[in-house]
Amino acid sequence: MEGSTLNYPVADFLAVKVKELPRKSVVKGKLPRGCQLCARGSKMVLLATGKCASCCYYCPLSEAKVGKDVIYADEMKVKRWEDIVWEAEAIGAEGAGITGGDPLAVTDRTAKYIRGLKKEFGEGFHIHLYTASTDLTKIKKLAAAGLDELRFHPPPGSWSRLERTSYPKVIDAAAKLGLYVGVEIPAIPGEHTAELLDALESTEVKFVNLNELEFSETNWRELKSLGFEVVDDVSSGVKGSETMARKLVREWKGPYSLHYCSAGFKDGVQLRSRLLRRAKRTAYPSDVITKDGTLLKGIIEARAPAKLRARLMRELGVPAKLVRVDAERRRLEVAPWILEDIAGEIAEPCFIVEEYPTADRLEVERRRLVRAR
Repeated sequence: MEGSTLNYPVADFLAVKVKELPRKSVVKGKLPRGCQLCARGSKMVLLATGKCASCCYYCPLSEAKVGKDVIYADEMKVKRWEDIVWEAEAIGAEGAGITGGDPLAVTDRTAKYIRGLKKEFGEGFHIHLYTASTDLTKIKKLAAAGLDELRFHPPPGSWSRLERTSYPKVIDAAAKLGLYVGVEIPAIPGEHTAELLDALESTEVKFVNLNELEFSETNWRELKSLGFEVVDDVSSGVKGSETMARKLVREWKGPYSLHYCSAGFKDGVQLRSRLLRRAKRTAYPSDVITKDGTLLKGIIEARAPAKLRARLMRELGVPAKLVRVDAERRRLEVAPWILEDIAGEIAEPCFIVEEYPTADRLEVERRRLVRAR
């Protein structure tokens, strides 16, 4: 698999029997196309809006997004259509997962994005979408725009009485529109998950994804108040979520695919693969790409970075392609292996920095290089 950390080809995902995936994820049946591409790191996450009428207590959306009408392409805050195209190209995207909030809260915007992505990257560009809405009129708009895969998110209060809600009827109607329909929910210990799975057997659902329930900056108080506990000191997963989900998958005998996706898989496979894809396409010659997809940079905090660049090239022979001015952050970037050698001759503060290759360029670690006396 190009751009993936998996040790086997995509075809292996299509096994009928239980298949162990990396990081304790597991699937029984056919993994949906959207998930296959996520594992490759080739799905751009397009947040159409942070607005949502469901107000789920476990929503992990960050403070910058939750309840706000904002748009993000992966980690990039979108200001114009070109930002979305640029991000898709930056990761070599083969598709997009449209999420929220709820994308159906801004149906016209979402339909516009679907049409635009299909026009820009071709009909083979796979688009899946998450929603809690059962508004069939809105779903028809998205299907007409070119949506490929629809993932419903019924609220937990409906799991034990799904047949008395509008979900079964709308699921079947969406399938008749030609959409590949599934359900995606968190694996909540003590909830009526098994009852939901049973109720879905009589619908046209093709797959169900169970995601490990996780603590986040916005939901941890609510989860704590309900008695949930973290797995351990190094995990954000909720204790009991993984155990329950894996048991359900292994015992599953229903007519559709059942997949458990762990927090470790999302971070260690999906995110890592996407970071590697982006790093390979956006790194400068002066950057070092790590095995985790982060970038190592030599940084000089200079008041006049352009002048310092000229001096390093003139006096120390630093090749032009290995030293660049970062005008946005007002600093000079030098190949880290070179800066390690010349830092002793530079008065300005020098650092080796590790950061994500994402639009927000999140810094992971910073190590100062001490000037020789």
